[in-house]
Amino acid sequence: MAQSTRRRFLLAGAAAAGALVVGWGALPPRQRLNTAVPLALDGGAVALNGWVALAADNTVTVVVPRAEMGQGVHTALPMLVAEELDMPLARVRIAAAPPDKIYANIAAIRDALPFHPDDTGNTQAFARWTLAKVARELGISLTGGSTSVKDAWLPMREAGAAARGMLVAAAARAWGVAPDGIRTADGELFHDASGRRATYGSFAAAAASENPGDAILKEPHAFRLIGRAVPRRDARTRVDGTARFGIDARPEGMVYAALRMAPALGATIAGTNAAGVLRLPGVLSVIDISNAFSWRLAGHDGAPAGVAVVARTFWQAKTAAEAHAIRWDAGPHAELSSDGIHDDLRAALDGTEHHVYFAQGDVADAQAHGRTIDAEYSAPFLAHAAMEPVNCTAQVADGKVRLWLSTQAPSIAIGIAAAVAGVDREQVELHEHLLGGGFGRRLEGDMVAQAVAIARECRGLPVQMIWTREQDLRHDAYRPAAVARLAATLDAAGTIKSWDFIGAGGALTDHFLRRNLGLPGAGPDKTTVEGAYDMQYAIPHQRIAHAAVASAVPLGNWRSVGHSFNAFFKESFIDEVAHAAGKDPVAFRRAMLLGHPRHVAVLDAAVRAAGTPPAGRAHGVALHHSFGAIVAQVAEVSVHDGAIRVHRVVCAIDCGLAVNPGHVAQQMESAVAFGLTAALEGAITVAGGAVQQSNFGDYPVLRMGQVPHVDTVIVLSGEPPEGVGEPGVPPVAPAVANAVFRLTGQRLRSLPLRLA
Repeated sequence: MAQSTRRRFLLAGAAAAGALVVGWGALPPRQRLNTAVPLALDGGAVALNGWVALAADNTVTVVVPRAEMGQGVHTALPMLVAEELDMPLARVRIAAAPPDKIYANIAAIRDALPFHPDDTGNTQAFARWTLAKVARELGISLTGGSTSVKDAWLPMREAGAAARGMLVAAAARAWGVAPDGIRTADGELFHDASGRRATYGSFAAAAASENPGDAILKEPHAFRLIGRAVPRRDARTRVDGTARFGIDARPEGMVYAALRMAPALGATIAGTNAAGVLRLPGVLSVIDISNAFSWRLAGHDGAPAGVAVVARTFWQAKTAAEAHAIRWDAGPHAELSSDGIHDDLRAALDGTEHHVYFAQGDVADAQAHGRTIDAEYSAPFLAHAAMEPVNCTAQVADGKVRLWLSTQAPSIAIGIAAAVAGVDREQVELHEHLLGGGFGRRLEGDMVAQAVAIARECRGLPVQMIWTREQDLRHDAYRPAAVARLAATLDAAGTIKSWDFIGAGGALTDHFLRRNLGLPGAGPDKTTVEGAYDMQYAIPHQRIAHAAVASAVPLGNWRSVGHSFNAFFKESFIDEVAHAAGKDPVAFRRAMLLGHPRHVAVLDAAVRAAGTPPAGRAHGVALHHSFGAIVAQVAEVSVHDGAIRVHRVVCAIDCGLAVNPGHVAQQMESAVAFGLTAALEGAITVAGGAVQQSNFGDYPVLRMGQVPHVDTVIVLSGEPPEGVGEPGVPPVAPAVANAVFRLTGQRLRSLPLRLA
């Protein structure tokens, strides 16, 4: 079979446009140290670069360009600067990043390239280098793809090291000594030969005029802070209630908006009468927000049609919105159902419109000369269901827009606000708040478009728009539903010789780009097969293909994205094939990983830590590589009266150098709870064109008593940091399903997991 990969597809497109980028591609990468406009600082602090400011009282302010949504970046990212600056973390404050391109998340865009992890050579290196330059030019700041620490690893360390160098140079000049005779520690400068010492703060102004030169980074053996389990700096505020989330914004004069949104996908307003609503207590206005996304491309799948009721209190607004008499036109999807959607996905598997993302060898020939096992797996749509419901506070006044918002994508939010209000981006002022959960939902800008559209009509008053939990679940941008057929061929020795994977589902990148950037998706979507085309089991004959199916259901990024279902398909089927071959599932995996010692080490670490299950329980194993990290999980499971109970999960991870091991353990625990909720309970269903789930009663999350004990094993690594926030999610479902099979003999091939 001839090789046909998306890598070739993309590079062919790049070649066609080569004349446009030749001169530009030869330019050196742009710097990421200094902003185009100097940082705006309070209290007499002096900016030493775009990331670090120093005050005379010897406190440091570090610019943190990523959203804090529970993953610990408000601790981990300042650690990178404090380490290289030799500054106690207790003396470090944080500030949100201004809209400057040096804070762009380059790793998130660069890592979108569909290279197989085993691809090496100049082609991959050039493509990654080129896309990194594109990302730098675009300047998109976002928190996603488990890239916060990964992207900041060099620029924030370099910023700290450059600032330290400037302070040393200033002290050397003032003391008339050689810079190499000065050492730094705990925010102070020392010249041991003369006995001089001074705080950093005393040299802040002088250091600002020094040339930073080349930043000299510490070797890992010299780290004093990086690699330590440092307590989260925001833990106290979350416990005592002083932490401020988007929903806590309270600008002076603020009023509230509640919504009535179309009950079904694609439904529109056929008629309305606001007269009675306007007479209700506290109501100020009723605003049609159906066209909040009208500036986007035709065929967008943005915020649904609806109206907003603005009132003095949220309860008044919500009560009035619920009383509003609206007639709805059902629209083009009135007959849409989950059964019909899955029929379409299966029909796509039967068709011929498949894009082959990775191929090697000759699968058809291998299948003709061995025993083939095949199976079909499926996964449903999923909602994000973050604890903080969707909200946005906006004010449009004097030609400017002010936003108070929990967002994962500030540059996207600013662009949407500017477009809806009809102002330049520079006229949008964003106040970022903590996120009460993100999981990809707050990469979206629908709430921004709606809030700004409402605020335009409110005569300069700030308006806080809040969705109810029901609206949050019924108007999400969902994790795609997916179906896959897998076939593996065994030789006489029980070794896999061929692997054939064909999946079908919606391509979410096109939805996201149209909805949030007004851009069409181009080419096949990597997210549909990530975790399938890039597996690292050594199988000589492979074909991994996908059929993209148009989706009337809005699709978006969900924690671990395509890995969340493709890991279930792959790792469940690997177990299935191991059983058919009469092999131990761990030994079966290990035999296919001889060229990947890091994967073997992670697998062995998890199995070793899990030990032997108690009587009446079984262990299930899964191994998956996502977002640069390798995770193996062993789930300890029992089954009673048809109910699946997960008692313990051992999670081993190689994420490169663990900047804060405590955060890594917390993220694994979070990922297990999140993934297990989806594995046992999660499903969004559609009937009559409408999402059926409405609250935690029919879209439950794991309760504390159901959360298993999680043991995290961090496998030591000398590699740079990789992702942590998402890699713990994908292995959960297959590990549990594989344990259930060992207990019951039932092979569960659909999510959520249900025993017959």
